[in-house]
Amino acid sequence: MSDVLDRAPLMPPAVPAVRLDEPLVDFGNPNLVPDRIIATIQALGDRIEERFPGSGLARVARQQLGIARNTLARVEWVRRPILWVRASVGLVILLIIALIAGIALRVKLSPGGMHVVDLVQAVDAAINELLLLGAAILFLATTEARIKRKKALASLRELRALAHIVDMHQLTKDPERIVEAGRQDTPSSPRRTLTRWELSRYLDYCSEMLALNSKLAALYAQNLDDPVVLAAVDEVETLTTGLCAKIWQKLVIVNRAGG
Repeated sequence: MSDVLDRAPLMPPAVPAVRLDEPLVDFGNPNLVPDRIIATIQALGDRIEERFPGSGLARVARQQLGIARNTLARVEWVRRPILWVRASVGLVILLIIALIAGIALRVKLSPGGMHVVDLVQAVDAAINELLLLGAAILFLATTEARIKRKKALASLRELRALAHIVDMHQLTKDPERIVEAGRQDTPSSPRRTLTRWELSRYLDYCSEMLALNSKLAALYAQNLDDPVVLAAVDEVETLTTGLCAKIWQKLVIVNRAGG
């Protein structure tokens, strides 16, 4: 899938039209380029529509293009800082600190000092309060990350569902029907009208769609350093890799049938 990598420019040039024949890799700092992923998905959808016009797989390819565009918009959203959240959290933290400082200034110690027992109790209470305030400040400081995490996980669930939809379309594409052409079908058997070459192309398109699906998920890993999101991205990539392996097993059978 080298179509989805690009050479990172040293100077910010004017944005050119996307071309798939340009150099794709910056070996010093390789990054997935969203525009090239979109261009590759669109080209794949066109190929499927031209080869299997009006098919269910062509409809899924169009759906994948729409999901890809939505994914890119969400990735761009999570990449940017949420200024109103940062301002609100900063203001609340400042108010907490001001409140603590105000309380500390109002504390008056007795002239005779404190008894050891009272001192121990006061220190223990102060430590507990500081721990609670520290937890509250930490919760507020991670508000932006949790908002972005929720957005990313919702998109990754969508990509996971799309991978299963692609798998459902190849599920009934049985290569053994090519090997044993005389096998008797039952009344409930799915219609099998594809030739060996058409079946090979169909399965190959499915594997490409799954691979591109994992690239869309990887955009979140590239732009969001969150352990929960990274684990979800790994799950999507593991899922698509496993589904692609099943497809390639079928392709091996189809290719052997062709000699």
